[in-house]
Amino acid sequence: MAKQLDYHTIREIFTRFRDAEDEPKGELHHVNAYTLVVAVALSAQATDAGVNKATKALFEKVDTPQKMLDLGEEQLIEHIKTIGLYRNKAKNVMKLSRILVEDYGGEVPNSRAALQSLPGVGRKTANVVLNMWWHHPAQAVDTHIFRVGNRTGIAPGKDVDAVERAIEDHIPADFQLHAHHWLILHGRYICVARKPKCAACLIRDLCPFEDKTL
Repeated sequence: MAKQLDYHTIREIFTRFRDAEDEPKGELHHVNAYTLVVAVALSAQATDAGVNKATKALFEKVDTPQKMLDLGEEQLIEHIKTIGLYRNKAKNVMKLSRILVEDYGGEVPNSRAALQSLPGVGRKTANVVLNMWWHHPAQAVDTHIFRVGNRTGIAPGKDVDAVERAIEDHIPADFQLHAHHWLILHGRYICVARKPKCAACLIRDLCPFEDKTL
């Protein structure tokens, strides 16, 4: 774990990220808040590409909680059976869809507490939805962000909660909205787990990672 970087270094890092891509986007396909919740819930222990492939046909005909209930669990399973843990995920999607219909008038709530009360929706999923749909500066820490935060010293922490707090505490406010996407994309494509692509890294001169590759 690298030491926490200072404010000026972190500002320079995110200035470079912003200059390279000022409006980073999440890679999960969705058409509205509901399909985003479903997609993020399905993405646990799965790749975004795999989820997108499974949900392409699904979201063409199912884009509301009621339509999901009308589809039924077995038909949902047929769509998502290429995704890991698909049976349990299908049960959760049906349960959360029923709760949204019965308790929220078919609408997705925009509070973290309400989102986290839904089956299969944890803090990370809630933060992704809050960030991507309602543009809240919420930080969803996945394995990529955890790795980048610790490897670079941008947001070191022993667990995901500590990394989330470090992001909120140390990344300047004007970068908070897109911080999640800059970090996850950097971890997914450049600062990869086994052999980071340091030669192609925008911040290699600012990064304290000792095992840099050339």
